[in-house]
Amino acid sequence: MADLAEAKAVGVTAGPRGRAVKQKTGRDDWLMRGFMLVIGLYLLIALAFPLFAMLSKSFEAYEFRLQHVEIELWQDGAWSPAETLQDYAARMEGPLNDGLVPSERTRIQALELIPKELREATPRYRFRDLSPEKEMILYDGVLSQDESWLEAEAENLRRVLIRPVAHFSAGNYLRYFSTPTLRQSITNSLFISTLTMLIVVPLAFFFAYALTRSRMPFKGVFKTVAMMPILVPSILPGIALIYLFGKQGIINWVLFGADIYGPIGIVIAASFFTFPHAFIIVLVALSISDARLYEASTVLRASRWRTFWTVTIPGARYGLISAAFVVFTLTITDFGSVKVIGGQYNVLALDIYKQVVGQQNFQMGAVVSMVLLIPAVIAFAVDRQAQKRQVALLSARAVPFSPKRHRRFDFAMLGYCSLIAVFIAGILAICQYAAFVKLWPYNHTMVLENYDFNRMDGGGWSSYGNSIVMSLATAVIGTLIVFTGAYMVEKGRGFQHGRSAFQLLAMMPMAIPGMVLGLAYVFFFNNPDNPVNFIYGTMIILVVSTVTHFYTVAHLTAVTALKQMDNEFEAVSASLKQPFYRMFSKVTVPVCLPAILDISIYLFVNAMTTVSAVVFLYSSDTQLASIAALNMEDAGDTAPAAAMCMMIFYVNVFVRLLHAGATRGIYTTTQAWRTR
Repeated sequence: MADLAEAKAVGVTAGPRGRAVKQKTGRDDWLMRGFMLVIGLYLLIALAFPLFAMLSKSFEAYEFRLQHVEIELWQDGAWSPAETLQDYAARMEGPLNDGLVPSERTRIQALELIPKELREATPRYRFRDLSPEKEMILYDGVLSQDESWLEAEAENLRRVLIRPVAHFSAGNYLRYFSTPTLRQSITNSLFISTLTMLIVVPLAFFFAYALTRSRMPFKGVFKTVAMMPILVPSILPGIALIYLFGKQGIINWVLFGADIYGPIGIVIAASFFTFPHAFIIVLVALSISDARLYEASTVLRASRWRTFWTVTIPGARYGLISAAFVVFTLTITDFGSVKVIGGQYNVLALDIYKQVVGQQNFQMGAVVSMVLLIPAVIAFAVDRQAQKRQVALLSARAVPFSPKRHRRFDFAMLGYCSLIAVFIAGILAICQYAAFVKLWPYNHTMVLENYDFNRMDGGGWSSYGNSIVMSLATAVIGTLIVFTGAYMVEKGRGFQHGRSAFQLLAMMPMAIPGMVLGLAYVFFFNNPDNPVNFIYGTMIILVVSTVTHFYTVAHLTAVTALKQMDNEFEAVSASLKQPFYRMFSKVTVPVCLPAILDISIYLFVNAMTTVSAVVFLYSSDTQLASIAALNMEDAGDTAPAAAMCMMIFYVNVFVRLLHAGATRGIYTTTQAWRTR
C-alpha cells in the first residue's frame, strides 16, 4: 500500500501486467503549476530581469559624437557655412571637457566648444542633430529630436547643452581594470574576506565544540549571546569600535598607535557580525555525531588529540567548508561596517556606493557590481558542491553522543566561551552606553537626548516606524510566497523542467550581494517604460527587494520541513477526491507551522537590520531605521546612530521572545505527536 501511495504521489500507477502508466494531469496539477508559475514570474521580475538590466548597463558606454552636430554662426548678415562641433572642438586647447569620461549625466555647454573670438563677434547660433539617435542637443532641458535647426541668441548659448550617446561597449570594464585605485579594491576585498574567514571559522568551531563536547555550565546562555549579532545592523560593530579604539576611544591604547579606521576595524567588525552564521552551521555539524566512533577510539587507546583529528574534524569538515564560504561571502558583500569604520580603505562594496551616490556614475557602479558578483557566485557554487558530497553521519543504529565530565577541559571551554561572550556583549554594551552619554568623551552625563531622532540630520522616529511596517510586511508576504512556492515545487507532480527552473531561481538570491540587487532594482524599476515602474520609491519596492534578497534560506527551510512529510498524505488526499488546497490548509500548514514561524522571524529580523539591499531604494517617505543610523553616523551624529541601532536590537529581541513563546505554545497544542 505504501508503494502504491508513493506511486500515486508522483503521478504513476500500475497498469496491465504491472507496467507503469502515467496518470493524466488533473485540475489540481494545473492549479499547482499555475501557482508555481506565478511565483516563478515574481522571481523573474524581482531577480532575473533586474540583474539582466544591470548587466546591460555595465556594457553601456557613452561618447560625444560631435561629428553629427552641425553649427552655423550669424556673421555679416548671413549664416556661415555649416561646420560640425568636432571641427570646432579640434581648434580648442586641452582635452574635451577637461578629459572627463562621458557618462549618462555628463553635459557640455555648446559655448565651451566655440573659440572666444568667435563668441564675441557672433550674436546668434543655430544647431542641428544629424545623428541616427537624435538625442544629443538639449535646449533648456528639452531634447531636440529632429533634424531641424535650433536657434539660440548669444546670451542664451549657455542653455544649449550637448550630451553623449549610449552605445554597447566593454570600455567600462577596460577602464575599471586599468584604474589602479579601483583595481586595488578587488585585492582589498579578497584580503579582508579571506582574513576574516581564517579568524572567524576557528573561533566559531571551538565555541561550538565547547557546547557539544564539554559539560560546562550555562550552555544556553552562551548560545543566546552568540546569536545576538544577528539582531543588529552591520554598522553597529563599526560604531562600537570607534568608541573603543577611535582617537578618543576608551581603550585605544590597546592598538599601540595603530588606526582602527581601515583593515583592522573592518576585520574586527566583520568578525562580529559573521560569527553567529559560522557558529550555527558548525554547531549543527558537531551535533550530528555517533558515540560509537568515540567509544572505538577509546578502546583503541587513542589520545584525545588523535580522536579530535581522526573523528571530530572529519565528521564536521563539510560544516567547516560551508561556514568558511558563508563568512567569506558575507564579508566581501558587506557595506555597513565598511562605510562606518573603513576610512580610506576601499573595497568593492564601498566602491559601488561611491560610484553611484558620490559620482552618479551608474555604468561604473554596474561594472563594480558585476565584479563583486563573481567571488560571491564562486563561493556559493563551491559551497553547494561541498554540501552535495556530504554523506549521512548517523545511521539507524547510531548512538547519540553525550560528553563525559572532564573538569580541566570543561573549565578551559568555559573560559574560552566567556571571552567570546564578553566580546559580543561588550560591543552591544558600549553602543548602549554611548547612546545615553550626553557628549562623548567630554560629558558622560546620562541623558535621553540622543533618542530624539527627529532633531538629527540622518532620520527621525518615522524611519523606525517604517522599518517595523516594512519588516512585518516582509515577514507576512514573504512567508506566504516562500512557503507556497516551496510546496508547489516539493509536492507537485510532473512538470519536472518547470520545477527545476523554479528551484534554480529560488537558489539564486543567496549568491547575489545586497548592494548588487539594490542597484539592479534602480536600473530595472526606475525605467519609465517599465510597467511596474509605479512601485519605485514606495514601500512596496523595499518589501520586494528584502523578500527576494533573503529568499533562498527561507525557501530551504520550507523545503526541509516539507520533505519530512511523506508523499502518502497527498496520495490519500487525492484518493478521497479532496482538492490540494484543502490538504494544504488542513494538514500541511498545521504540521509545518513551526517552520513557517521560523521563516517569518528570519525575514522580519533581516528586514530590520538590512542596509545594503535598500541603501539605493529608499525615498524621503520610506527611509528605514538602519539607513537612518547610517546617515546619522555619516552626518557626525554617532551617539544617535548607536541609539537607533540599539532600538533595532530591542525590537528584534522582543519579536524573538514572541516567536519563542508562540513556538512553545504551538508545540504544546498542535505538535504533541512529535514527542510520541
